Amino acid sequence: MIEFDKVSKSYGAVQAIDALDLQVSRGEFVVLIGASGSGKSTVLKMINRMENHDTGQILFDGRDIGGFKVRDLRLRMGYAIQSVGLFPHWTVERNIACVPQMLGWTKARIANRVNTLLQLFDLDPDTYRRRFPHELSGGQQQRVGVARALAADPDVLLMDEPFGALDPVIRASLQAEMKRVHRASGKTIVMVTHDIDEALHLATRIVLLDRGKIMQTGSPLELLAAPATSFVVDFVGRSDIGIKLLSLQQAGSVARVEPPLEGSSGAALSADASLREAVSLMATQRLQAVNLVTASGAHAGVLHAVDIFNQEGQRSGDKV
Repeated sequence: MIEFDKVSKSYGAVQAIDALDLQVSRGEFVVLIGASGSGKSTVLKMINRMENHDTGQILFDGRDIGGFKVRDLRLRMGYAIQSVGLFPHWTVERNIACVPQMLGWTKARIANRVNTLLQLFDLDPDTYRRRFPHELSGGQQQRVGVARALAADPDVLLMDEPFGALDPVIRASLQAEMKRVHRASGKTIVMVTHDIDEALHLATRIVLLDRGKIMQTGSPLELLAAPATSFVVDFVGRSDIGIKLLSLQQAGSVARVEPPLEGSSGAALSADASLREAVSLMATQRLQAVNLVTASGAHAGVLHAVDIFNQEGQRSGDKV
């Protein structure tokens, strides 16, 4: 869907992007990550021509982006940024409706789209559509900002550190919300972050950049389990790669088919929780095993500590 072919970009004597080759397929959630000055935001901005590349070619849907009128290109790409950028004197509804109105949508279609997006982001339409940005929390403003970026049903959603200014609790909530929205919508998303944990949590594929070059690209599991260089190891966190690997696997994937534990040993954990969360619960409560439950509260097997760390232990019992 998006293709960079030997793309370079300089700012004076500084080479920001150096002969970059990158493909983003339809439906992917690609996260660009790297240290400050690595070129990740420049790559994002070149996609919708907020920055123009010097050499090479960028294709969108098989067509050179230089062949699009800038306005037409950007109307096909939603854009969400850290500072949100909501119009302060417009209601939530009018903010979200901005691009659809520019495209000449009917009032009924716009109203329906606003309702759909507010519900998608867990904001009750009757409660929030007539509120102004200053009447919202930071997390609610960010939700509205992403909803506005999705309002005209764009082909691609571009996100530049959208959650960077939020506190950890709200940030974690919005990350979970964004992951759910991606699954529900199937949108192609390209996001920039400097937070490796955020990238590991959200991405279907991570692109790690340094000095305008790709150091490694792959799924979160591939970066953690098979880092290409010592630079990659250091960036993802040499001392806690194992802990990060646990965060990528669900507890239910290594549970045994057993009757539920009872009594003081009968603590419960969601089967969708990560193995990292399971280890934390077991460590704090000094448990050797924990019951797993589904979202409806049904028993989903028993997770044993030995099965998390011992592959032989995992193969020795029946698994859910």
